[in-house]
Amino acid sequence: MWWFQQGLSFLPVALVVWSAASFVFSYITAIVLRHVDPLVPYISDTGTIPPERCLFGIMLNVSTFLGMATMYVRYKQVSALSPEKPKILRLNKLGLTLGWMSCFGLCIIANFQKCILYYIHVLGACLTFGVGSIYMLVQTILSYLMQPELHSKDIFWARLAVFLWSCSSILSMFVSSVVLYSGLYGRNLVQKLHWDPQERGYTPHIISTVSEWSLAFSFLSFFLTYIRDFQKISLRAVVSLQGQTLHESPGSFRAEEQALLIAGSI
Repeated sequence: MWWFQQGLSFLPVALVVWSAASFVFSYITAIVLRHVDPLVPYISDTGTIPPERCLFGIMLNVSTFLGMATMYVRYKQVSALSPEKPKILRLNKLGLTLGWMSCFGLCIIANFQKCILYYIHVLGACLTFGVGSIYMLVQTILSYLMQPELHSKDIFWARLAVFLWSCSSILSMFVSSVVLYSGLYGRNLVQKLHWDPQERGYTPHIISTVSEWSLAFSFLSFFLTYIRDFQKISLRAVVSLQGQTLHESPGSFRAEEQALLIAGSI
């Protein structure tokens, strides 16, 4: 059995690989069609003009589903490992809520392009990266609280390092973007897809775009730390027959006559 076939480890692997592919494929398409500059454009700029916009949207919508599934499995795993620790359970529920809010933000990014509905796109980015960074913090704290009985110290330090990487990328992107869009370098820069290295504002533009790519891959790297944890968990779906026909009410079928239809590992 391969390592990615153990337990549910394929979920974070699929999330990371598919999301990275959505960025790379849309970037390659935009470069080939000369819709953006080859040197580190904004990720959103590579999903602005058709056909890469269609590819970008479809692939990120799938990433949203994979992200929600991964976060839910993580939530169930922590709940099962610490059923009698109220502090951990509260943090775990908070983490799931924040994680799903971040996934909703990713769905907004996928379907509301930057050059068309800018403010809605920015809202999606704030949910994805801002709320997502808080999700990473919560999971890092959980890893600290669950060590050394349930988590190794190495996993905690790895998640803490990725979280700090994400925070530094957010800070760098925020500062450079504020400087870039302050009005010192012109108006309507949001719509600008091509930059000349000799232009004023090119340096903060490059710092901002590099920070965005760094931020995106720091998020993906965080889910790589779930792989070893997910190798030790599986989900089981059980479906019970509540009636002998599909038009009977559940109460008309005696409990002793209920039959197990499906009980298999997912």
